[in-house]
Amino acid sequence: MRVVLAAVFALVATAAEAAPKPVIAVTWDDLPAHSALPPGVTRVQIAADLLKASADAKAPAFGFINGVHTEQEPASTPVLKMWREAGQPLGNHTWSHPNLAALTPDQFTAEIAGNEPMLKDLMGDEDWRWLRYPFLSEGDTPEKRLAVRQWLAANHYKIASVTMSFDDWAFNEPYARCMAKGDTAAVAALERRFMDGAAAVADRSRAMAKALYGQDIPYVLLMHAGAFDARMAQRLFKLYQDKGFGFTTLAKAQEHPFYRTDIDPSLPPQPTTLPDALKAKGLPVPPNPVDLKALEGFCR
Repeated sequence: MRVVLAAVFALVATAAEAAPKPVIAVTWDDLPAHSALPPGVTRVQIAADLLKASADAKAPAFGFINGVHTEQEPASTPVLKMWREAGQPLGNHTWSHPNLAALTPDQFTAEIAGNEPMLKDLMGDEDWRWLRYPFLSEGDTPEKRLAVRQWLAANHYKIASVTMSFDDWAFNEPYARCMAKGDTAAVAALERRFMDGAAAVADRSRAMAKALYGQDIPYVLLMHAGAFDARMAQRLFKLYQDKGFGFTTLAKAQEHPFYRTDIDPSLPPQPTTLPDALKAKGLPVPPNPVDLKALEGFCR
């Protein structure tokens, strides 16, 4: 009996070792400047902290730029060179972060083109032709969505998908307010909410992927280059590592078939988020565990 049990345990251990480790591609929107700054914090310091946390965790950090920030906050401009000097890539988040729903396709593609001289200069021969839609919005009509995708395909762009997001952006303004007031208890509460949200959303994304594929897919995590993100980055990466995740590049993550129509925008568009893919198959979507309304009252 002991021999049989030992054999069973060995098989289980072998199967566990053979199971692929879930991986996350970490992407950072709104470079070089996102959201409010707490007293005494600079954009350059935020970038330095994000890049150090990424390097320590061996987590590739794909950054998406809004060129307008270099005009609105000239002191933030060194962030882009810092990102490149750290060996991290940059892609296109449009010039001024407009919502496609409020523009014509021509106006929106002009916004994309506005970033291109800067990206060519920063990226050289490396691949910068990745677009992250502002607000993750592909427009308010199917015709608009298709027109922009046709432009992207003609100009050799790929779309940066999102399959994991816990609305990190919403923590940065409350954090700046709380730091300005010196409310350390409120900051500690924000930290707990941030980490709890990240953990719950990671579990939710995995559950959705397994409902669709029976297993994990490589996940693309949406983050923002804000002050609270920089404060929490080391802890966030450790959370993912403790949950068994590794890290990968955006390009490698999006080799999975789920991302096929974002890698090739000329294809007929399919659902490109996990909730939309579940809805398309008539499968239930787990509730979003992040309560954004609770953040609005912090340090008012």
